Amino acid sequence: MRIAALQMHAIAGDSEANIERIAAAAADAAAGGAKLLVVPELAVTGYGAGETAFARLASPATGDVARRLGAIARDNGLAIVTGFAEQEGAHVYNSALFTDGIGTNAVYRKSHLYGEYERGVFRPAAPASVMVELGGIRLGMLICYDVEFPENVRRLALAGADLVIVPTALPKGSSGTFIASHMIQVRAFENQVFVAYINHCGADDRFTYAGLSRIAAPDGKLLAEASAEGETLLFAEIRPEDYAKSRSENTYLVDLARQG
Repeated sequence: MRIAALQMHAIAGDSEANIERIAAAAADAAAGGAKLLVVPELAVTGYGAGETAFARLASPATGDVARRLGAIARDNGLAIVTGFAEQEGAHVYNSALFTDGIGTNAVYRKSHLYGEYERGVFRPAAPASVMVELGGIRLGMLICYDVEFPENVRRLALAGADLVIVPTALPKGSSGTFIASHMIQVRAFENQVFVAYINHCGADDRFTYAGLSRIAAPDGKLLAEASAEGETLLFAEIRPEDYAKSRSENTYLVDLARQG
């Protein structure tokens, strides 16, 4: 399956502009043969929108944001994974939506909130294995900081994920560079899964983002990567059967199960 991923310069607090940008990327992704488009954490609102804007722009899991993104997915014949602010009752979650526009929707809520900014706005969710299937590929979802805890990726791998999708809002700096340049490939290698780690670029009034989006394969090699600056639409082929040799040499999951 061919996937696309947009390293995106979202406009903080402007959902209309961001949804229009996602729609344009979906058209480009479909034209490039992709069956899935991934965009960053809180791409609909912009990560740096702030508490007041998140409260105003948050949408229920079956609300207007999901309907509009579902229509974009349907019109372009692909599925979309995007970060959005999810409203449920009095709570707002930092969530990721999967929609194919033809009946399959799934929502993952971030379990590990990063820093006072996120903890001041969002409610953390319990760690969960949210899985969907697309084109014979089993997809699991995490969000940003979640992937830095190896237990989260391992849980999805043990549940049968082929591809772990990670919308992110990684800030610029030495730590961010290390995470993108080293940790993501290790997560893919140690769990024998594909990892799509898709970030913002540029800056808003609160944050400057690292860019460096990447899609890693089970053998730890990069299938696609973006630079630190500028919007980029990445493409990659997700073919688990091509990595049988890697799985036979790196039997972490099998050996872990034996120890259990």
